[in-house]
Amino acid sequence: MSKLIAQGGCLCGQVRYEFDRNEVLSVGHCHCTDCQKATGSGKATIIFLPTSALGLNGNLTKYTVVGSAGSRVTRGFCPRCGCPILSYTEEDAGTRFIKAGSLDDPSWVVAASSFWSASAHAWSPVDPELPSFSGNPS
Repeated sequence: MSKLIAQGGCLCGQVRYEFDRNEVLSVGHCHCTDCQKATGSGKATIIFLPTSALGLNGNLTKYTVVGSAGSRVTRGFCPRCGCPILSYTEEDAGTRFIKAGSLDDPSWVVAASSFWSASAHAWSPVDPELPSFSGNPS
C-alpha cells in the first residue's frame, strides 16, 4: 500500500506535522465541554492516530486537565499563535488525537462517530447519520 501523506500545522507555521493516512485509526466528532472550550466551537473533529505514526516538527505548549471521564487529557498547541494541534490522554500514550482543522487539506476526513453527545448544543448538533455515544465510546 502506498503512503498517503497528510500534513498540517498551526496558523503561524512554527509547528508542522505529517503522518501516513493509512495509519489513521478512526475519526470522530467530540462534543465534550472541554473540547468545546478548547476549540471555541460546538465540537472538535479529531483524528485518532498511533503516536509512532506522527512526525512533529516544532515544540508544543501543553495544558493538562482531568477530563469528564476522569482521565488526564493533555492538549498541545503552538506557543506563538495558540493554534490547537493535538491532544492525548496519559492513560493511552500510544494514541494521539490530531485536530482535523489543523490539516493543510482536510478534504479526505470523514467522521465515523460522535461522542459526548450528551454535551452537544442545539446550535452544533450531533450528526444523526453517525453512531453516537453519550460519553466516551466503550
